[in-house]
Amino acid sequence: MNVINTEKAPGAIGPYSQAFEVNGCIYTSGQIPVNPADGSVPEGIAAQAEQSCKNVGAILEAAGSGFGKVFKTTCFLADMGDFAAFNEVYAKYFTSKPARSCVAVKTLPKGVLCEIEAIAVK
Repeated sequence: MNVINTEKAPGAIGPYSQAFEVNGCIYTSGQIPVNPADGSVPEGIAAQAEQSCKNVGAILEAAGSGFGKVFKTTCFLADMGDFAAFNEVYAKYFTSKPARSCVAVKTLPKGVLCEIEAIAVK
């Protein structure tokens, strides 16, 4: 097992790693829309989905993988009313259409609107 860590994505805000590589697969922790440069969170679901995708991408890149190698994602939304707007952004990044679960949750860390985790091959 190898820990994956990059400063191009937000650091963990709890006792976990950004990702692990296990047997050629990359398992990312959920990525919320925190800008790693300054810790800010953009306004609105579209901007937040964009930042979450960028954070996932930075971790995948650090692990020697990429969006085209993702085969499963789990997405969390604070409001299922944001589903269509979230999907519009998500589709720009996850063009291979990996298997996915998308659920609404009561709250997310830092009060954000979305979170994305991914599993990919290296």
